[in-house]
Amino acid sequence: MDPRQVLIIGSGPAGFTAAVYAARANLQPLLFEGFGWGGQLMITSDVENYPGFSDGIQGPELMEAFRKQALRFGTEIVTEDVTRVDFSCRPFRVWTGEREHSARSVIVSTGAVARRIGIPGETEMTGKGLSYCATCDGFFFRGEEIVVIGGGDTALEEALFLSKFGSKVTVVHRRDQLRASKILQDRAFAHPKLSFVWDSVATGIAMDGDKLTGLNLRNVISGEESFLAAGGVFVAIGHDPATKIFEGQLDMDPQGYILTQAPASRTSVEGVFAGGDCVDHVYRQAVTAAGMGCAAAIDAERWLESVGH
Repeated sequence: MDPRQVLIIGSGPAGFTAAVYAARANLQPLLFEGFGWGGQLMITSDVENYPGFSDGIQGPELMEAFRKQALRFGTEIVTEDVTRVDFSCRPFRVWTGEREHSARSVIVSTGAVARRIGIPGETEMTGKGLSYCATCDGFFFRGEEIVVIGGGDTALEEALFLSKFGSKVTVVHRRDQLRASKILQDRAFAHPKLSFVWDSVATGIAMDGDKLTGLNLRNVISGEESFLAAGGVFVAIGHDPATKIFEGQLDMDPQGYILTQAPASRTSVEGVFAGGDCVDHVYRQAVTAAGMGCAAAIDAERWLESVGH
């Protein structure tokens, strides 16, 4: 079988947007959406900050619209996970289990996954009072007491952002000092709405029916159990990019995010492009991921033309 012009790995906003642009450029893209298609928006209830939806939209509904648009322009979508790649020679080779596929260019948009704590109630309350993104969901917690779990830069950035909405923000950290940068610590300690619970870990999400009521804690030194009332809980212990299958194939930073030649989407391998949360550990928004997917498709189209395809 002749190699595809464009093969897209991943199906969040970046992947589907890349597919729309590649399909409209008549590149007949093949997109592997994976069994967990749609990315993090599939576990997001209300999306109110995506342009064009003045009344908001449900995360899964938004991703279904992305998917339908990609199909409408002729994208072939396969619901399989890519398990292995070989970018060492052209055409590039990609495997889903034992099935091999080849392509002249590849767009990587595999996203990232927020680290979970793994405590009772976490799954049930995700999107119902528990969130992994303050920028996405902080607006819903106006006037509420909010808890942020974590002790790094991300946790303090989230806590400071949430102070614009919540009546009080409490940071829960497993140690007696933060890992965050000094400047963020100074801002956080000086903020009148922020307080800290030290040497403590979350042991469960408290709920009353389908309403989140707070957080169960345990002091790691004394073993003492306690309850912290809250209307919202934000987990800010980091994200892991879904890039393991690209190790040894593409250049990455120490955290595993794919390095690109910004503002372009070119990776360390000519003909391979990347966008979305597998690249971006700063903004991590649906709208920025979609923009990066657009850029990747345009970069791929121009590169294919430059090499005579």
